[in-house]
Amino acid sequence: MKTAAIVGWDIGGAHVKAALLEHGRVRDAAQWPCPLWQGMEHLDAALAAALERWPGLEEASHAVTMTGELVDLFEHREQGVGRIAAALAAALPGPRFFGGDAGWFGAAEAGAAWRTIASANWLATARHCALALAPEQGLLVDIGSTTTDLVAFAGGRVLGASRSDADRLAEGELVYHGVVRTPLCAFGPRVAWRGRELNVMNEFFATSADVYRLTGELDPAHDQQPSADQAPKDAAHSRARLARMIGLDARDADAAEWLEFARAWRGLQLAELRGQVERVAARHGLGPGAVAVAAGCGGFLVAELVPPHWRRCDYAGDVARPAPGAPPQVLAWAGVGAAAVAVAALAEKEWR
Repeated sequence: MKTAAIVGWDIGGAHVKAALLEHGRVRDAAQWPCPLWQGMEHLDAALAAALERWPGLEEASHAVTMTGELVDLFEHREQGVGRIAAALAAALPGPRFFGGDAGWFGAAEAGAAWRTIASANWLATARHCALALAPEQGLLVDIGSTTTDLVAFAGGRVLGASRSDADRLAEGELVYHGVVRTPLCAFGPRVAWRGRELNVMNEFFATSADVYRLTGELDPAHDQQPSADQAPKDAAHSRARLARMIGLDARDADAAEWLEFARAWRGLQLAELRGQVERVAARHGLGPGAVAVAAGCGGFLVAELVPPHWRRCDYAGDVARPAPGAPPQVLAWAGVGAAAVAVAALAEKEWR
């Protein structure tokens, strides 16, 4: 390693997350919007923003994980891994790419190792949790802007053999539900309104961010993606987008009723995620003494998803190690960018 500084990168399809660690402590963490499906220039811009925030990164070591290879900019995931790796290598000195069980790879090797590098960020986070909390058994519940990862661990290792997105979708370990970008029509075919169950409009009229803006749970700093209609992201416009989901306008009810409607959507998402948590916990035999690790910008939902007798902790405070005196926003972003923190922490341990 070049210096004591190491930067962990999580290159997603909608955001780039990064964490700067020094001597094993998180000194800073950040996230930049990156609509990668619109072009590689968005990744270049995010990397430039990071270089501006942290001068001197040419002296640091760089550990990378990704999910951005999934976007439809690329013909297939192999091409995506190769192009993302090339972009990182052009901007940063000697980045190495996390390949899960297969180890680490340089940029020149990334194309051939794409199967293990692709969508491995969840494994980095879960492995970090397992090692930090050993020998406890538990479940990582990482609720992001777009997806939720549910990963069991025990005795210092990640449980289960699923590694690909397809297998994880089959097992319930990967759920395409998040608190910012998920189209509301994905929450369920019907929703409660004024004592009736209404079919929902399967149109991209609103997203999960509209729900959590109205409930007051979504941190505005984490609300980095455009709204469904490209209109402002205030309460009034959020209510208007929710109303469209059932063929109404915002003026058809008052703010209190629209808040209750937002809570109905919230209940649908909680029910779906709770069922997936139960599936994964039962499969791996997680008992009354299990710990639930909350991560991601939707970590505020975790307490309502896991059994009440489980112990709960936060990734940022209980697994990541913020530097002494780090401001609260560093702790918050360390939780949102858990995979970036994790891949840096694993690299520090495994590259020595």
